[in-house]
Amino acid sequence: MIKKVAGPLVMAEIAGARKGDLVKLGEKHLIGEIIELRGPLASIQVYEETAGLKVGDPVSTTGEPLSVELGPGLLGAIFDGIQRPLDQIRQQSGDFITRGIEVAPLPRDKKWAFVPIINQGSTVSAGDILGTVQETQLVSHKIMVPEGIAGTVEQIKNGDFTVDETIAVVGGRAITMKQKWPVRKRRPLAARFPVNQPLTTGQRIIDSFFPIGKGSAACLPGPFGAGKTVIQHQLAKWSDADIIIFVGCGERGNEMTDVLLEFPELKDPRSGRPLMERTVLIANTSNMPIAAREASVYTGAAIAEYFRDMGYNVALMADSTSRWAEALREMSGRLEEMPGEEGYPAYLGSRLADFYERAGCGTCQGQPARQGSLTIIGSVSPPGGDLSEPVVQNTLRVTKIFWGLDESLAHKRHFPSINWLLSYSLYVDNLSPHLAKIVAPDFLVNRERALKILAEESELEEIVRLVGLESLSPKEQLLLMAAKMIREDFLYQSAFDPVDQYSDLPKQAWLLKTILSFYDLARQAQEAGKTTAEIQELKTIQAIAKARLSTEAENKNLQSDIKDEFHNLIGVQYHA
Repeated sequence: MIKKVAGPLVMAEIAGARKGDLVKLGEKHLIGEIIELRGPLASIQVYEETAGLKVGDPVSTTGEPLSVELGPGLLGAIFDGIQRPLDQIRQQSGDFITRGIEVAPLPRDKKWAFVPIINQGSTVSAGDILGTVQETQLVSHKIMVPEGIAGTVEQIKNGDFTVDETIAVVGGRAITMKQKWPVRKRRPLAARFPVNQPLTTGQRIIDSFFPIGKGSAACLPGPFGAGKTVIQHQLAKWSDADIIIFVGCGERGNEMTDVLLEFPELKDPRSGRPLMERTVLIANTSNMPIAAREASVYTGAAIAEYFRDMGYNVALMADSTSRWAEALREMSGRLEEMPGEEGYPAYLGSRLADFYERAGCGTCQGQPARQGSLTIIGSVSPPGGDLSEPVVQNTLRVTKIFWGLDESLAHKRHFPSINWLLSYSLYVDNLSPHLAKIVAPDFLVNRERALKILAEESELEEIVRLVGLESLSPKEQLLLMAAKMIREDFLYQSAFDPVDQYSDLPKQAWLLKTILSFYDLARQAQEAGKTTAEIQELKTIQAIAKARLSTEAENKNLQSDIKDEFHNLIGVQYHA
Protein backbone atom coordinates (compact mmCIF):
# COMPACT_ATOMS: atom_id res chain seq x y z
CA MET A 1 0.00 0.00 0.00
CA ILE A 2 1.31 3.46 -0.96
CA LYS A 3 2.13 5.75 1.98
CA LYS A 4 3.78 8.70 0.22
CA VAL A 5 4.31 10.02 -3.32
CA ALA A 6 7.14 12.51 -4.01
CA GLY A 7 7.73 12.85 -7.75
CA PRO A 8 9.39 9.67 -9.04
CA LEU A 9 9.87 8.41 -5.45
CA VAL A 10 7.09 6.42 -3.80
CA MET A 11 7.07 5.09 -0.23
CA ALA A 12 4.98 1.98 0.34
CA GLU A 13 4.42 -1.01 2.59
CA ILE A 14 4.93 -4.25 0.65
CA ALA A 15 4.73 -7.76 2.01
CA GLY A 16 7.92 -9.70 1.33
CA ALA A 17 9.74 -6.70 -0.15
CA ARG A 18 13.40 -7.10 -1.11
CA LYS A 19 15.84 -4.43 -2.23
CA GLY A 20 16.18 -4.43 -6.01
CA ASP A 21 12.83 -6.10 -6.69
CA LEU A 22 10.61 -4.83 -9.48
CA VAL A 23 7.13 -3.73 -8.34
CA LYS A 24 3.87 -2.57 -9.93
CA LEU A 25 1.98 0.37 -8.50
CA GLY A 26 -1.63 1.52 -8.64
CA GLU A 27 -4.43 0.51 -10.93
CA LYS A 28 -2.31 1.15 -14.05
CA HIS A 29 0.47 -1.17 -12.80
CA LEU A 30 3.23 1.42 -13.16
CA ILE A 31 6.73 -0.09 -13.10
CA GLY A 32 9.10 0.71 -10.24
CA GLU A 33 12.14 -0.67 -8.42
CA ILE A 34 12.79 -0.91 -4.68
CA ILE A 35 15.96 1.04 -3.94
CA GLU A 36 15.81 1.27 -0.15
CA LEU A 37 14.13 -0.42 2.82
CA ARG A 38 13.53 1.42 6.12
CA GLY A 39 11.63 -0.70 8.58
CA PRO A 40 8.26 -1.58 7.05
CA LEU A 41 8.57 1.09 4.33
CA ALA A 42 10.09 0.47 0.92
CA SER A 43 11.39 3.37 -1.17
CA ILE A 44 10.54 2.83 -4.85
CA GLN A 45 11.87 4.72 -7.87
CA VAL A 46 9.15 4.69 -10.49
CA TYR A 47 10.10 4.47 -14.15
CA GLU A 48 6.90 6.17 -15.32
CA GLU A 49 5.06 9.39 -14.58
CA THR A 50 3.53 9.13 -11.08
CA ALA A 51 0.71 11.66 -11.57
CA GLY A 52 -2.54 10.14 -10.35
CA LEU A 53 -1.02 7.83 -7.75
CA LYS A 54 -2.46 8.37 -4.27
CA VAL A 55 -1.98 7.15 -0.74
CA GLY A 56 -3.65 3.77 -0.28
CA ASP A 57 -3.13 2.55 -3.86
CA PRO A 58 -2.02 -1.10 -4.06
CA VAL A 59 1.57 -2.15 -4.70
CA SER A 60 2.64 -5.66 -5.66
CA THR A 61 6.11 -7.11 -6.06
CA THR A 62 7.16 -9.32 -8.98
CA GLY A 63 9.84 -10.95 -6.85
CA GLU A 64 12.42 -10.37 -9.59
CA PRO A 65 15.05 -7.64 -10.14
CA LEU A 66 14.98 -5.24 -13.08
CA SER A 67 16.12 -7.46 -15.95
CA VAL A 68 16.53 -7.46 -19.70
CA GLU A 69 15.32 -10.07 -22.14
CA LEU A 70 18.16 -11.38 -24.26
CA GLY A 71 17.71 -13.29 -27.50
CA PRO A 72 17.06 -12.91 -31.23
CA GLY A 73 15.22 -9.69 -32.04
CA LEU A 74 17.51 -7.28 -30.21
CA LEU A 75 19.41 -6.03 -33.26
CA GLY A 76 17.72 -3.20 -35.12
CA ALA A 77 15.36 -2.56 -32.22
CA ILE A 78 14.72 0.79 -30.50
CA PHE A 79 14.00 0.51 -26.77
CA ASP A 80 13.27 2.95 -23.98
CA GLY A 81 15.32 2.97 -20.75
CA ILE A 82 13.71 -0.19 -19.35
CA GLN A 83 13.76 -2.16 -22.61
CA ARG A 84 10.26 -1.52 -23.87
CA PRO A 85 10.24 -1.56 -27.72
CA LEU A 86 9.17 1.91 -28.85
CA ASP A 87 7.98 0.82 -32.28
CA GLN A 88 5.61 -1.74 -30.74
CA ILE A 89 4.39 0.80 -28.18
CA ARG A 90 3.64 3.26 -30.98
CA GLN A 91 1.51 0.68 -32.76
CA GLN A 92 -0.53 0.14 -29.59
CA SER A 93 -0.75 3.62 -28.08
CA GLY A 94 0.17 6.12 -30.81
CA ASP A 95 2.89 8.75 -30.58
CA PHE A 96 2.83 8.93 -26.77
CA ILE A 97 3.67 6.14 -24.33
CA THR A 98 0.60 5.08 -22.37
CA ARG A 99 1.39 4.70 -18.68
CA GLY A 100 1.48 1.11 -17.48
CA ILE A 101 1.66 -0.33 -20.99
CA GLU A 102 3.26 -3.76 -21.12
CA VAL A 103 4.95 -4.90 -24.33
CA ALA A 104 7.34 -7.85 -24.62
CA PRO A 105 10.88 -6.63 -25.46
CA LEU A 106 11.43 -9.44 -27.97
CA PRO A 107 8.83 -10.31 -30.64
CA ARG A 108 6.82 -13.35 -29.60
CA ASP A 109 5.29 -14.19 -32.97
CA LYS A 110 8.40 -14.18 -35.16
CA LYS A 111 10.07 -17.51 -35.89
CA TRP A 112 13.85 -17.81 -36.07
CA ALA A 113 15.81 -20.52 -37.87
CA PHE A 114 17.79 -22.30 -35.14
CA VAL A 115 20.75 -24.44 -36.24
CA PRO A 116 22.28 -26.59 -33.46
CA ILE A 117 26.05 -27.06 -33.29
CA ILE A 118 26.09 -29.78 -30.61
CA ASN A 119 24.54 -33.23 -30.47
CA GLN A 120 22.17 -34.96 -28.12
CA GLY A 121 24.10 -36.56 -25.27
CA SER A 122 26.73 -33.84 -25.07
CA THR A 123 27.60 -32.35 -21.69
CA VAL A 124 27.23 -28.58 -21.47
CA SER A 125 27.42 -25.83 -18.85
CA ALA A 126 26.64 -22.11 -18.60
CA GLY A 127 27.97 -20.14 -21.57
CA ASP A 128 28.29 -23.07 -23.96
CA ILE A 129 26.87 -22.36 -27.41
CA LEU A 130 23.99 -24.66 -28.31
CA GLY A 131 23.43 -23.32 -31.82
CA THR A 132 23.10 -20.23 -33.97
CA VAL A 133 20.41 -18.01 -35.47
CA GLN A 134 21.23 -15.78 -38.44
CA GLU A 135 19.52 -12.75 -36.91
CA THR A 136 20.67 -10.32 -39.61
CA GLN A 137 22.93 -10.68 -42.61
CA LEU A 138 25.73 -9.10 -40.57
CA VAL A 139 25.36 -10.94 -37.24
CA SER A 140 25.01 -14.60 -36.35
CA HIS A 141 23.22 -14.76 -32.99
CA LYS A 142 24.66 -17.47 -30.78
CA ILE A 143 22.22 -19.19 -28.41
CA MET A 144 24.06 -19.90 -25.14
CA VAL A 145 23.23 -22.07 -22.14
CA PRO A 146 21.79 -19.72 -19.47
CA GLU A 147 23.49 -19.16 -16.12
CA GLY A 148 22.75 -21.85 -13.56
CA ILE A 149 22.04 -24.64 -16.06
CA ALA A 150 24.43 -27.53 -16.72
CA GLY A 151 24.21 -31.21 -17.55
CA THR A 152 23.56 -33.59 -20.41
CA VAL A 153 21.73 -32.47 -23.54
CA GLU A 154 18.66 -34.72 -23.44
CA GLN A 155 17.04 -33.15 -26.48
CA ILE A 156 17.99 -30.54 -29.08
CA LYS A 157 15.91 -29.43 -32.06
CA ASN A 158 16.58 -28.02 -35.49
CA GLY A 159 14.11 -25.72 -37.25
CA ASP A 160 12.10 -22.52 -36.94
CA PHE A 161 10.99 -21.48 -33.46
CA THR A 162 9.75 -18.45 -31.57
CA VAL A 163 11.78 -17.19 -28.60
CA ASP A 164 9.29 -18.88 -26.22
CA GLU A 165 9.45 -22.36 -27.75
CA THR A 166 11.73 -25.03 -26.33
CA ILE A 167 14.81 -25.72 -28.48
CA ALA A 168 16.69 -27.99 -26.07
CA VAL A 169 16.41 -29.84 -22.78
CA VAL A 170 19.52 -29.84 -20.56
CA GLY A 171 19.61 -31.65 -17.23
CA GLY A 172 15.84 -31.91 -17.21
CA ARG A 173 15.33 -28.17 -17.80
CA ALA A 174 13.82 -26.70 -20.97
CA ILE A 175 15.82 -24.01 -22.77
CA THR A 176 14.36 -21.41 -25.09
CA MET A 177 16.12 -18.87 -27.30
CA LYS A 178 15.55 -16.06 -24.78
CA GLN A 179 17.00 -15.59 -21.32
CA LYS A 180 16.72 -12.90 -18.67
CA TRP A 181 19.58 -11.14 -16.91
CA PRO A 182 19.52 -8.55 -14.08
CA VAL A 183 20.75 -5.25 -15.51
CA ARG A 184 22.86 -4.33 -12.47
CA LYS A 185 24.71 -7.65 -12.37
CA ARG A 186 27.84 -8.06 -14.48
CA ARG A 187 28.05 -11.01 -16.84
CA PRO A 188 31.34 -12.76 -15.95
CA LEU A 189 34.28 -13.52 -18.24
CA ALA A 190 36.24 -16.75 -17.88
CA ALA A 191 39.50 -14.75 -17.97
CA ARG A 192 40.48 -11.14 -18.58
CA PHE A 193 43.54 -9.95 -20.49
CA PRO A 194 45.11 -6.52 -21.09
CA VAL A 195 43.86 -4.27 -23.87
CA ASN A 196 46.15 -4.73 -26.89
CA GLN A 197 43.99 -4.27 -30.00
CA PRO A 198 43.01 -0.79 -31.27
CA LEU A 199 39.39 0.10 -31.90
CA THR A 200 39.66 1.85 -35.25
CA THR A 201 37.24 4.78 -35.50
CA GLY A 202 38.25 6.45 -38.76
CA GLN A 203 38.73 9.75 -36.89
CA ARG A 204 42.33 10.89 -37.31
CA ILE A 205 42.75 12.74 -34.01
CA ILE A 206 41.55 9.65 -32.14
CA ASP A 207 43.23 6.83 -34.05
CA SER A 208 46.57 8.60 -34.53
CA PHE A 209 46.93 10.82 -31.46
CA PHE A 210 44.72 9.40 -28.67
CA PRO A 211 43.86 5.81 -29.64
CA ILE A 212 41.26 3.67 -27.93
CA GLY A 213 41.59 -0.08 -27.51
CA LYS A 214 38.97 -2.79 -27.73
CA GLY A 215 37.87 -3.39 -24.14
CA SER A 216 38.81 0.04 -22.79
CA ALA A 217 36.75 2.94 -21.44
CA ALA A 218 36.88 6.57 -22.59
CA CYS A 219 35.60 9.87 -21.22
CA LEU A 220 34.35 12.52 -23.65
CA PRO A 221 33.60 15.71 -21.68
CA GLY A 222 32.69 19.08 -23.13
CA PRO A 223 30.33 22.04 -22.81
CA PHE A 224 27.05 22.50 -24.66
CA GLY A 225 27.60 22.82 -28.42
CA ALA A 226 31.14 21.40 -28.42
CA GLY A 227 30.16 18.37 -30.50
CA LYS A 228 29.89 15.46 -28.03
CA THR A 229 26.85 13.93 -29.67
CA VAL A 230 28.28 14.38 -33.18
CA ILE A 231 31.47 12.53 -32.17
CA GLN A 232 29.42 9.77 -30.54
CA HIS A 233 27.46 9.41 -33.78
CA GLN A 234 30.67 9.25 -35.82
CA LEU A 235 32.10 6.57 -33.54
CA ALA A 236 28.88 4.56 -33.77
CA LYS A 237 28.91 4.81 -37.58
CA TRP A 238 32.57 4.15 -38.33
CA SER A 239 34.23 2.19 -35.53
CA ASP A 240 35.22 -1.37 -36.40
CA ALA A 241 33.20 -2.88 -33.55
CA ASP A 242 30.96 -5.81 -34.49
CA ILE A 243 27.99 -4.58 -32.44
CA ILE A 244 26.99 -1.00 -31.55
CA ILE A 245 24.83 -0.17 -28.50
CA PHE A 246 23.84 3.52 -28.47
CA VAL A 247 22.25 4.82 -25.25
CA GLY A 248 20.67 8.28 -25.39
CA CYS A 249 20.47 8.98 -21.67
CA GLY A 250 18.47 12.13 -20.91
CA GLU A 251 19.41 13.83 -24.19
CA ARG A 252 17.25 16.43 -25.90
CA GLY A 253 14.43 15.00 -27.96
CA ASN A 254 15.57 16.59 -31.23
CA GLU A 255 19.04 15.02 -30.93
CA MET A 256 17.57 11.59 -30.25
CA THR A 257 15.16 12.09 -33.16
CA ASP A 258 18.13 12.73 -35.45
CA VAL A 259 19.65 9.42 -34.32
CA LEU A 260 16.41 7.49 -34.80
CA LEU A 261 15.88 8.96 -38.27
CA GLU A 262 19.50 8.84 -39.43
CA PHE A 263 20.70 5.43 -38.26
CA PRO A 264 18.18 3.35 -40.25
CA GLU A 265 19.42 5.12 -43.41
CA LEU A 266 23.15 4.55 -42.76
CA LYS A 267 25.17 1.86 -44.49
CA ASP A 268 27.75 -0.27 -42.73
CA PRO A 269 31.11 0.81 -44.23
CA ARG A 270 32.49 -2.74 -44.20
CA SER A 271 29.59 -4.57 -45.81
CA GLY A 272 27.31 -1.99 -47.42
CA ARG A 273 24.37 -3.38 -45.44
CA PRO A 274 22.15 -1.15 -43.23
CA LEU A 275 24.00 -0.19 -40.04
CA MET A 276 20.92 -1.04 -37.95
CA GLU A 277 21.57 -4.73 -38.65
CA ARG A 278 24.32 -4.59 -36.00
CA THR A 279 22.95 -1.79 -33.79
CA VAL A 280 20.69 -1.53 -30.74
CA LEU A 281 19.30 1.91 -29.83
CA ILE A 282 18.11 2.85 -26.33
CA ALA A 283 16.24 6.17 -26.32
CA ASN A 284 15.58 7.93 -23.03
CA THR A 285 15.01 11.61 -23.72
CA SER A 286 15.10 14.45 -21.20
CA ASN A 287 11.29 14.66 -20.96
CA MET A 288 10.93 10.99 -20.01
CA PRO A 289 10.71 10.01 -16.32
CA ILE A 290 14.02 10.76 -14.66
CA ALA A 291 14.34 7.41 -12.86
CA ALA A 292 14.46 5.60 -16.23
CA ARG A 293 17.67 7.50 -17.06
CA GLU A 294 19.42 5.70 -14.25
CA ALA A 295 18.23 2.35 -15.58
CA SER A 296 19.01 3.04 -19.26
CA VAL A 297 22.82 2.81 -18.98
CA TYR A 298 22.55 -0.51 -17.11
CA THR A 299 20.11 -1.82 -19.72
CA GLY A 300 22.63 -0.93 -22.43
CA ALA A 301 25.51 -2.52 -20.51
CA ALA A 302 23.61 -5.80 -19.96
CA ILE A 303 22.75 -6.09 -23.68
CA ALA A 304 26.34 -5.21 -24.63
CA GLU A 305 27.80 -7.88 -22.32
CA TYR A 306 25.44 -10.45 -23.82
CA PHE A 307 26.81 -9.87 -27.33
CA ARG A 308 30.37 -9.74 -25.94
CA ASP A 309 29.83 -13.23 -24.51
CA MET A 310 29.11 -14.47 -28.02
CA GLY A 311 32.67 -13.49 -28.96
CA TYR A 312 31.94 -10.13 -30.57
CA ASN A 313 33.69 -6.79 -30.15
CA VAL A 314 30.99 -4.47 -28.78
CA ALA A 315 31.06 -0.67 -28.45
CA LEU A 316 28.66 1.03 -26.02
CA MET A 317 28.06 4.78 -26.50
CA ALA A 318 26.49 6.48 -23.45
CA ASP A 319 25.31 10.02 -24.18
CA SER A 320 25.45 11.45 -21.62
CA THR A 321 26.41 10.16 -18.19
CA SER A 322 25.89 13.65 -16.72
CA ARG A 323 22.12 13.23 -17.16
CA TRP A 324 22.40 9.86 -15.45
CA ALA A 325 24.30 11.46 -12.55
CA GLU A 326 21.61 14.16 -12.32
CA ALA A 327 19.00 11.43 -11.94
CA LEU A 328 21.08 9.92 -9.11
CA ARG A 329 21.26 13.34 -7.47
CA GLU A 330 17.51 13.88 -7.66
CA MET A 331 16.65 10.46 -6.26
CA SER A 332 19.27 10.87 -3.52
CA GLY A 333 17.74 14.22 -2.53
CA ARG A 334 14.27 12.74 -2.32
CA LEU A 335 15.64 9.91 -0.16
CA GLU A 336 17.05 12.62 2.16
CA GLU A 337 20.56 11.19 1.93
CA MET A 338 23.56 13.24 3.00
CA PRO A 339 24.68 15.15 -0.12
CA GLY A 340 28.27 15.11 -1.37
CA GLU A 341 30.05 17.58 -3.62
CA GLU A 342 27.66 19.84 -5.58
CA GLY A 343 24.71 17.88 -4.21
CA TYR A 344 25.63 14.59 -5.86
CA PRO A 345 25.35 11.50 -3.63
CA ALA A 346 28.46 10.32 -1.83
CA TYR A 347 28.36 7.08 -3.84
CA LEU A 348 28.58 8.84 -7.24
CA GLY A 349 32.19 7.71 -7.73
CA SER A 350 31.47 4.07 -6.94
CA ARG A 351 28.42 4.00 -9.27
CA LEU A 352 30.45 5.47 -12.14
CA ALA A 353 33.28 3.01 -11.47
CA ASP A 354 30.82 0.11 -11.39
CA PHE A 355 29.51 1.12 -14.82
CA TYR A 356 32.83 1.78 -16.58
CA GLU A 357 34.45 -1.31 -15.07
CA ARG A 358 32.02 -3.39 -17.12
CA ALA A 359 34.30 -2.61 -20.07
CA GLY A 360 37.00 -5.16 -20.75
CA CYS A 361 38.23 -7.91 -23.01
CA GLY A 362 38.88 -11.54 -22.34
CA THR A 363 37.95 -15.15 -22.87
CA CYS A 364 34.21 -15.79 -22.72
CA GLN A 365 32.64 -18.47 -20.58
CA GLY A 366 31.75 -21.73 -22.24
CA GLN A 367 32.68 -23.71 -25.32
CA PRO A 368 33.74 -23.38 -28.07
CA ALA A 369 36.53 -21.06 -26.87
CA ARG A 370 36.09 -17.45 -28.02
CA GLN A 371 37.19 -13.96 -27.10
CA GLY A 372 35.09 -10.82 -26.88
CA SER A 373 35.41 -7.22 -25.79
CA LEU A 374 33.20 -4.40 -24.52
CA THR A 375 34.34 -0.82 -25.07
CA ILE A 376 32.50 1.97 -23.25
CA ILE A 377 32.60 5.57 -24.47
CA GLY A 378 30.74 7.94 -22.16
CA SER A 379 30.17 11.61 -22.87
CA VAL A 380 29.94 14.06 -19.96
CA SER A 381 28.18 17.44 -20.07
CA PRO A 382 29.70 19.53 -17.25
CA PRO A 383 27.85 22.78 -16.52
CA GLY A 384 29.65 25.64 -18.23
CA GLY A 385 32.32 23.26 -19.50
CA ASP A 386 33.90 23.04 -16.01
CA LEU A 387 36.14 19.96 -16.16
CA SER A 388 36.72 20.10 -12.40
CA GLU A 389 33.11 19.23 -11.57
CA PRO A 390 32.42 15.89 -9.79
CA VAL A 391 31.08 13.79 -12.70
CA VAL A 392 34.09 14.53 -14.91
CA GLN A 393 36.63 14.01 -12.14
CA ASN A 394 35.08 10.75 -10.93
CA THR A 395 34.91 9.49 -14.51
CA LEU A 396 38.57 10.31 -15.13
CA ARG A 397 39.52 8.23 -12.10
CA VAL A 398 38.27 5.05 -13.75
CA THR A 399 38.87 5.71 -17.48
CA LYS A 400 42.29 5.84 -19.12
CA ILE A 401 41.26 7.92 -22.15
CA PHE A 402 40.33 11.59 -22.01
CA TRP A 403 39.11 13.36 -25.15
CA GLY A 404 38.61 16.91 -23.91
CA LEU A 405 36.32 18.92 -26.16
CA ASP A 406 37.13 22.60 -26.67
CA GLU A 407 34.31 25.10 -27.15
CA SER A 408 36.65 27.57 -28.88
CA LEU A 409 37.55 24.94 -31.50
CA ALA A 410 33.85 24.24 -32.09
CA HIS A 411 33.18 27.97 -32.58
CA LYS A 412 35.97 28.02 -35.17
CA ARG A 413 34.15 25.15 -36.93
CA HIS A 414 37.09 22.83 -36.23
CA PHE A 415 35.69 19.31 -35.83
CA PRO A 416 36.25 16.97 -34.14
CA SER A 417 36.78 19.66 -31.53
CA ILE A 418 39.07 17.53 -29.34
CA ASN A 419 41.77 19.66 -27.73
CA TRP A 420 45.11 18.00 -28.54
CA LEU A 421 46.85 19.78 -25.65
CA LEU A 422 44.42 18.58 -22.95
CA SER A 423 43.58 15.09 -24.17
CA TYR A 424 45.46 11.87 -23.49
CA SER A 425 45.32 8.10 -23.93
CA LEU A 426 47.10 5.79 -21.51
CA TYR A 427 46.76 2.87 -23.95
CA VAL A 428 49.40 4.08 -26.41
CA ASP A 429 52.07 1.78 -24.97
CA ASN A 430 49.68 -1.20 -25.01
CA LEU A 431 48.68 -0.57 -28.63
CA SER A 432 52.05 0.51 -30.04
CA PRO A 433 53.31 -3.00 -31.03
CA HIS A 434 50.10 -3.68 -32.94
CA LEU A 435 50.01 -0.22 -34.58
CA ALA A 436 53.65 -0.46 -35.63
CA LYS A 437 52.98 -3.87 -37.16
CA ILE A 438 49.74 -3.19 -39.07
CA VAL A 439 50.28 0.49 -40.00
CA ALA A 440 53.92 1.55 -40.26
CA PRO A 441 57.04 1.20 -38.07
CA ASP A 442 57.46 4.99 -37.93
CA PHE A 443 53.78 5.74 -37.24
CA LEU A 444 54.21 6.32 -33.50
CA VAL A 445 57.43 8.29 -34.01
CA ASN A 446 55.58 10.62 -36.37
CA ARG A 447 52.76 10.89 -33.84
CA GLU A 448 55.18 12.05 -31.15
CA ARG A 449 56.79 14.57 -33.54
CA ALA A 450 53.39 16.02 -34.51
CA LEU A 451 52.29 16.39 -30.88
CA LYS A 452 55.59 18.09 -30.05
CA ILE A 453 55.13 20.56 -32.92
CA LEU A 454 51.62 21.40 -31.72
CA ALA A 455 52.86 21.88 -28.14
CA GLU A 456 55.64 24.23 -29.33
CA GLU A 457 53.08 26.14 -31.42
CA SER A 458 51.03 26.74 -28.27
CA GLU A 459 54.07 28.26 -26.53
CA LEU A 460 54.90 30.48 -29.52
CA GLU A 461 51.31 31.76 -29.79
CA GLU A 462 51.79 33.66 -26.54
CA ILE A 463 54.76 35.52 -28.05
CA VAL A 464 52.87 36.20 -31.29
CA ARG A 465 49.94 37.70 -29.39
CA LEU A 466 52.29 39.99 -27.47
CA VAL A 467 54.80 41.18 -30.08
CA GLY A 468 53.59 39.86 -33.44
CA LEU A 469 54.63 37.15 -35.91
CA GLU A 470 57.55 39.22 -37.27
CA SER A 471 59.36 38.91 -33.93
CA LEU A 472 59.81 35.16 -34.41
CA SER A 473 62.84 33.64 -36.05
CA PRO A 474 62.47 32.06 -39.53
CA LYS A 475 62.79 28.60 -37.92
CA GLU A 476 59.92 29.38 -35.53
CA GLN A 477 57.79 30.79 -38.33
CA LEU A 478 58.31 27.57 -40.26
CA LEU A 479 57.26 25.56 -37.20
CA LEU A 480 54.01 27.56 -36.98
CA MET A 481 53.41 26.81 -40.63
CA ALA A 482 53.90 23.07 -40.03
CA ALA A 483 51.60 23.18 -36.98
CA LYS A 484 48.92 24.88 -39.07
CA MET A 485 49.17 22.12 -41.68
CA ILE A 486 48.81 19.46 -38.98
CA ARG A 487 45.77 21.21 -37.51
CA GLU A 488 43.96 22.07 -40.73
CA ASP A 489 45.06 19.31 -43.10
CA PHE A 490 45.22 16.39 -40.66
CA LEU A 491 43.23 16.98 -37.46
CA TYR A 492 40.28 18.75 -39.08
CA GLN A 493 37.83 16.23 -40.52
CA SER A 494 34.52 16.80 -42.27
CA ALA A 495 31.65 14.51 -41.26
CA PHE A 496 29.78 15.46 -44.44
CA ASP A 497 32.45 14.73 -47.04
CA PRO A 498 32.05 11.18 -48.41
CA VAL A 499 35.83 10.64 -48.48
CA ASP A 500 36.95 12.62 -45.43
CA GLN A 501 34.31 11.35 -42.98
CA TYR A 502 36.27 8.11 -42.61
CA SER A 503 40.04 7.78 -42.80
CA ASP A 504 41.63 4.34 -42.41
CA LEU A 505 44.90 3.85 -40.53
CA PRO A 506 47.17 3.53 -43.61
CA LYS A 507 45.83 6.81 -45.00
CA GLN A 508 46.25 8.51 -41.62
CA ALA A 509 49.87 7.34 -41.40
CA TRP A 510 50.58 8.40 -45.00
CA LEU A 511 48.99 11.84 -44.57
CA LEU A 512 50.86 12.58 -41.33
CA LYS A 513 54.15 11.38 -42.83
CA THR A 514 53.58 13.56 -45.90
CA ILE A 515 53.09 16.69 -43.78
CA LEU A 516 56.18 15.95 -41.67
CA SER A 517 58.23 15.17 -44.81
CA PHE A 518 57.22 18.55 -46.23
CA TYR A 519 58.34 20.18 -42.96
CA ASP A 520 61.72 18.38 -43.11
CA LEU A 521 62.24 19.50 -46.70
CA ALA A 522 61.21 23.03 -45.79
CA ARG A 523 63.84 23.12 -43.07
CA GLN A 524 66.46 21.96 -45.59
CA ALA A 525 65.33 24.70 -47.96
CA GLN A 526 65.56 27.24 -45.16
CA GLU A 527 69.09 26.10 -44.34
CA ALA A 528 69.91 26.55 -48.05
CA GLY A 529 68.88 30.22 -47.80
CA LYS A 530 65.25 30.11 -48.86
CA THR A 531 62.74 32.28 -46.97
CA THR A 532 59.49 31.17 -45.34
CA ALA A 533 57.61 33.31 -47.87
CA GLU A 534 59.21 31.40 -50.77
CA ILE A 535 58.31 28.09 -49.18
CA GLN A 536 54.71 29.22 -48.67
CA GLU A 537 54.41 29.83 -52.43
CA LEU A 538 54.92 26.15 -53.25
CA LYS A 539 51.96 24.57 -55.07
CA THR A 540 52.18 21.27 -53.19
CA ILE A 541 50.94 23.00 -50.02
CA GLN A 542 47.50 23.19 -51.64
CA ALA A 543 47.83 19.60 -52.81
CA ILE A 544 48.51 18.49 -49.21
CA ALA A 545 45.46 20.47 -48.06
CA LYS A 546 43.29 18.57 -50.55
CA ALA A 547 44.82 15.16 -49.83
CA ARG A 548 42.41 14.34 -46.98
CA LEU A 549 39.51 14.86 -49.41
CA SER A 550 41.06 12.68 -52.10
CA THR A 551 41.36 8.96 -52.68
CA GLU A 552 44.57 6.95 -52.51
CA ALA A 553 44.76 6.79 -56.30
CA GLU A 554 44.51 10.57 -56.60
CA ASN A 555 47.29 11.06 -54.03
CA LYS A 556 49.74 8.39 -55.22
CA ASN A 557 52.21 10.89 -56.75
CA LEU A 558 51.98 13.58 -54.07
CA GLN A 559 55.13 12.68 -52.13
CA SER A 560 57.24 12.52 -55.29
CA ASP A 561 55.73 15.85 -56.42
CA ILE A 562 56.78 17.42 -53.11
CA LYS A 563 60.35 16.15 -53.49
CA ASP A 564 60.53 17.37 -57.10
CA GLU A 565 59.26 20.83 -56.17
CA PHE A 566 61.83 21.21 -53.39
CA HIS A 567 64.52 19.89 -55.72
CA ASN A 568 63.65 22.67 -58.14
CA LEU A 569 63.64 25.18 -55.27
CA ILE A 570 66.95 24.30 -53.60
CA GLY A 571 68.66 22.23 -56.29
CA VAL A 572 69.32 19.11 -54.18
CA GLN A 573 67.53 15.80 -53.72
CA TYR A 574 65.73 15.16 -50.42
CA HIS A 575 67.32 12.63 -48.13
CA ALA A 576 65.71 11.56 -44.84
